[in-house]
Amino acid sequence: MSYPETRRGDVVDTLFGERIADPYRWLENDVREDKEVADWVARESGFTDSYLKALPQRAWFEDKVRSLLDFERFGLPEKAGQRYFYTRNTGLLNQAQLYVREGLDGAPRLLIDPNTWASDGATALSDWTPSKEGSFLLYSVQDGGSDWRTLRVLDVTSGAVLADEIHWVKFSGLAWIGEKGFLYSRYPAPEEGETFQGRNYNQTVFYHKLGTPQSEDLVVYRTPEHPEYNHSAQVTQDGRWAVITSSIGTDARYEVHAIDLTAKTWKPLSVVTGFTDAWELVEGVGSKLWFVTNKDAPRKRLVQVDLASGAPKLREVVPQGEDILERAGIVGNQLILNYMRDATSHAVIVGLDGKKAREFALGGIGTASGFHGKPGDPETFYSFTSFNRPPSIYRMDIETGQSTPFAEPKMDFDPDDFVIEQRFYTSKDGTKVPMFVVRRADVAAAGKPVPTLLYGYGGFDIALTPGFSASRMAWVQAGGAYALANLRGGGEYGREWHDAGRRENKQNVFDDFIAAGEYLKAQGIATKDGLAINGGSNGGLLVGAVTNQRPDLFAAAVPQVGVMDMLRFDRFTAGRYWVDDYGYPDKEADFKILRRYSPYHNIHEGTDYPAILVTTADTDDRVVPGHSFKYAAAIQHAAIGGKPHLIRIETRAGHGSGKPTDKVIEESADILSFMAQWTGLAVPPS
Repeated sequence: MSYPETRRGDVVDTLFGERIADPYRWLENDVREDKEVADWVARESGFTDSYLKALPQRAWFEDKVRSLLDFERFGLPEKAGQRYFYTRNTGLLNQAQLYVREGLDGAPRLLIDPNTWASDGATALSDWTPSKEGSFLLYSVQDGGSDWRTLRVLDVTSGAVLADEIHWVKFSGLAWIGEKGFLYSRYPAPEEGETFQGRNYNQTVFYHKLGTPQSEDLVVYRTPEHPEYNHSAQVTQDGRWAVITSSIGTDARYEVHAIDLTAKTWKPLSVVTGFTDAWELVEGVGSKLWFVTNKDAPRKRLVQVDLASGAPKLREVVPQGEDILERAGIVGNQLILNYMRDATSHAVIVGLDGKKAREFALGGIGTASGFHGKPGDPETFYSFTSFNRPPSIYRMDIETGQSTPFAEPKMDFDPDDFVIEQRFYTSKDGTKVPMFVVRRADVAAAGKPVPTLLYGYGGFDIALTPGFSASRMAWVQAGGAYALANLRGGGEYGREWHDAGRRENKQNVFDDFIAAGEYLKAQGIATKDGLAINGGSNGGLLVGAVTNQRPDLFAAAVPQVGVMDMLRFDRFTAGRYWVDDYGYPDKEADFKILRRYSPYHNIHEGTDYPAILVTTADTDDRVVPGHSFKYAAAIQHAAIGGKPHLIRIETRAGHGSGKPTDKVIEESADILSFMAQWTGLAVPPS
């Protein structure tokens, strides 16, 4: 295949005695600032678009994904005062709208419609939170998929947007203090030309009083002596404490400070020091704070910290169990504990003393989320979803434990027409790894191999759990199998599972994924030449690495927004945080590990590779597109066989969040048809 021309530079670095060629470093430049990069993007986009639009399966997948997304869906309600706030999408709106009800049974009233904000639908409503009594709504605006946010405030009664506007907010909590102001975190304004690529330092927690300009915001917490620290604020429901959680990177190792908001002077009180363990605030009542922590408990436990004396006193409320304690909430006078067992959710309700536990049924293999509330509330809301079930929202009476539907989607398929299995396979070193397999019931009953899509992530203590995806459901409805492997490096089994897949143990993640592919073929699930792999972000790194290590195993590979240059990832935007999982490229021991698996640096000339479709976006300021640009240029230049090696570059989009529905449909159709073409998946007649 003859690809568009790409200039090769002559950049060579000498790192720890090794010469490292980097011929496409010029592609790291910002596409908005560098004409040569912009021209390259235009050529590659035109070439890829022509190829993808000609695929015979594409029209079917586009129609199928659109139909699978065309259902009414709701977000979890949040109660403030007597008002209930929630998001709703009627089906194919580019962005979900925000509604409010006066009372649980009140008529819905539209508060915010982000679909009116931009003609291309790429400006999204991101985080939002009502003030305690529901008088005001603080919300953040995300433009073009960027991680940067702009904060605005809305008067809920009148629907008027206030003049208050906050800029340069990123990775921030949003927390009201009463009805007159709120806490947020932001970075200094970036230097010119560094908005989407510059590294982020000196995050600071500010207090903003309504009706005042941002320039007058009060500094609440910062660490100028440690510019690499990150800080996020929460406020307890009783308004007593502001809890500041600080981190260094992506690892769940925090320091915690509390500020007594009733004091005349807001002075931080040290609660946890040392950046050694995870501390996740549950709630606070009076002088007591509850946390979920993995301190002395790799599968996590619930503790209470009493600040009455000024010196924190810790007491265990719920000890570590066999399952992972994901989160907890105080609702009414009880605790709801959300556990994970083999990547599937279940819940337990206990008293505030941690006793009188009762199991709460959630309905089979799936993922539950929510269970938010506050002391004294009679109710909580939660969501339940699975591979064959879009999220349903339920209201639970906390005293009786009875659940009633708040919003259940109506779909054009029967969930029972699909079979979900959880299997365990053996990785290279003998470790048992779980994997979900989803197929149409008739396909599973026939017992014959079919083209199979294998998905993985394996990093940052993130657990992959069952959930509905229109894209994956389209693949399964077409007759293919979908497999989700719960690789080491994730959070499926707690701290040890994460540690077993990061830093010097990162190769375990790749071995787990390769073993999953071998298992799918050996068990007659995937056809001999019909296994496709897909992953995003850290999962894009995964796909790139295993493609280099076992190109013979896969028919198609789709790395999305991936970290592909492991020797320079820490030089851009949020990349410096990832050293917790990857290590430091400027330290020799870590460099040697990173050099061995970096996708960009380990492409094997003279070996036949699978078909590859790289995807990225021009406004991705999480994993900058230069990673994918350089990798795509390298695989197009290399002698690795005649299958297509393409890059799809989305415009006005970022790392994934906030992407409008029409772009989601287009991207899904392109990816699915590409994988179908190279795995032999024949879609049903239109």
